[in-house]
Amino acid sequence: MSSTKIEVLSTIALSENQRMQLQEAAPAINLTTFQVRRPDEISNEIWMRTEVLYTDRILPAPNQAPNLKWIQFHFTGIDFASGSPLLQKRDLQFTSLSGAAVPQMAEYILMLLLALGHRMPEAVANQQRGEWPRDRWERFSPRELRGSTVGLVGYGSINREVARLLQMFNAHILAAKRDAMHPEDKGYSIPGLGDPDGSFFTRLYPTQAIKSMVKECDFVVVTLPLTPQTRNLIDADVLSAMNPAAYLIQAGRGGVVDQTALIEALQERRIAGAAIDTFSEEPLPANSPLWKLPNVIITPHIGGISANYLQRAIDLFAVNLKRYLSGETLYNRFDVELGY
Repeated sequence: MSSTKIEVLSTIALSENQRMQLQEAAPAINLTTFQVRRPDEISNEIWMRTEVLYTDRILPAPNQAPNLKWIQFHFTGIDFASGSPLLQKRDLQFTSLSGAAVPQMAEYILMLLLALGHRMPEAVANQQRGEWPRDRWERFSPRELRGSTVGLVGYGSINREVARLLQMFNAHILAAKRDAMHPEDKGYSIPGLGDPDGSFFTRLYPTQAIKSMVKECDFVVVTLPLTPQTRNLIDADVLSAMNPAAYLIQAGRGGVVDQTALIEALQERRIAGAAIDTFSEEPLPANSPLWKLPNVIITPHIGGISANYLQRAIDLFAVNLKRYLSGETLYNRFDVELGY
């Protein structure tokens, strides 16, 4: 290997300990950090020499960074970059941070499963009205998570950890993924978390058979990325196939669930309720009917937020840096044709 240092540029602010962690993982790098809002705040000289870029949304023009070989994004979902001309460069690798947000996302989904099943939206509404309902035994009889059937739409890193957590509830787990012939997880996973072998579900469906799966479910959890193939995948037909007593949790990218169809299904009580963290338009407009539906929990795209996210992100980046320097395949490579 050449003695020349590999130039790594981060547009994410790093602590001294995190810088040291990356340097120790990959001694052959020269790490430069600039926290900026626009690409033009970084000099052409730095762009020219950069080989590896760690960034959130700061991307150079293709001719600005002729030596760029790899972009590690700071997010799991990178559909926002799909229109960048950089993605058309065949010699340039792109990777996401899929797996870094798994602990907090899985906890968030587990919380929503329990909250919906135990009628928390209605309980909060009662609290606000100052009511102690006489029919509370009937009104708040829960859909218990224990022994229920949970359908996981998208069996990536997040839903694999949800499946692991659901083992303690003896839940019956169904899952759907694009390539149902390969249940194992070849992406990055935090040691001890997730379902690397694909052993926690009872049955694995191809995404084309989602309607068949949701018919069996008490809860449906959607964590799919947004691609041309997944946009509005959960449409009126899929929602109509759900059990009227079932709940939907949307924690994947906004746009995977047809929002208009979901509103209609909720208004007409064709499903019992929903918890939604991501939307086709964000922020969710104040006049959206979703805000006032009594059988809905709305959160403002916060499922992946954690004080520990940056450190988990750096842990993943450090692993990928080692793989890059040794010529191994990087974790979470973005496939332009698949869109994730």
